[in-house]
Amino acid sequence: MVVGILIAIIYSMGSIVDLMMDELFKNPDWDLWIRLFDIDWLDWRLFVVAPMWLLVLLISIIAIWIGYSMLTTPAPVPLEELEEELAAEED
Repeated sequence: MVVGILIAIIYSMGSIVDLMMDELFKNPDWDLWIRLFDIDWLDWRLFVVAPMWLLVLLISIIAIWIGYSMLTTPAPVPLEELEEELAAEED
């Protein structure tokens, strides 16, 4: 619950609040206190691109996993062979 609350607060600060401060109030330097290595970590563009990138990455990983599973799964035994085995066991 605490992690969810922190994510909601940080995402709100990085998206809506940063966009309002930049565009409406013309104060792009409101978040100077959080800058580390001269990177604006609360830039609204980062909060738009990062979730989309993570979603594309997740979909790609799922596609890779499905493809690998399809590639490495052995082919099923044909029904004729199963019927022959069952008939041989009954006799």
